[in-house]
Amino acid sequence: MNLVKLEPRPTISGSIKLQKSFQQLESLLGAIEQHAIADNTAADISKEITAVNAISDSNSDSLLQSIKKAQTAILKLLEKEEKIVPVNHYRKLWMIMGMSTFGLPIGVAFGLSMGNMGMLGIGLPIGIAVGIGVGSSLDNKAKLAGRQLAFEVKS
Repeated sequence: MNLVKLEPRPTISGSIKLQKSFQQLESLLGAIEQHAIADNTAADISKEITAVNAISDSNSDSLLQSIKKAQTAILKLLEKEEKIVPVNHYRKLWMIMGMSTFGLPIGVAFGLSMGNMGMLGIGLPIGIAVGIGVGSSLDNKAKLAGRQLAFEVKS
């Protein structure tokens, strides 16, 4: 597995947001190198990195968009092909699913039983708690199976 390296960009120091995104992508690539991935997956990741390397430093908006797009594409590819996920991936995913799948129906039930649909909001924290519980359990399974990257996605 040979991944293309990100070209160092000392000229991006003017934009803190661009700098953080670039460092986060470097961190992701470092975490990927600690896992054994298939050659075709490595080739696809290298294509994404090559696209980022091709963008000039002078166009900072385009570079920032390209970095974020590459990071998202790499994470989706790793999840789909290699079943490797970043830290807290399932917790974040299931928190949202818990709100919509469990929280809203519970809130509707409370609202209908009390005759006040303003009680709808009571179910959301319950759904969040259920979602975080399920997601944390899945994250622990991924960690024990060695399918978790030493990388956390930051906004």
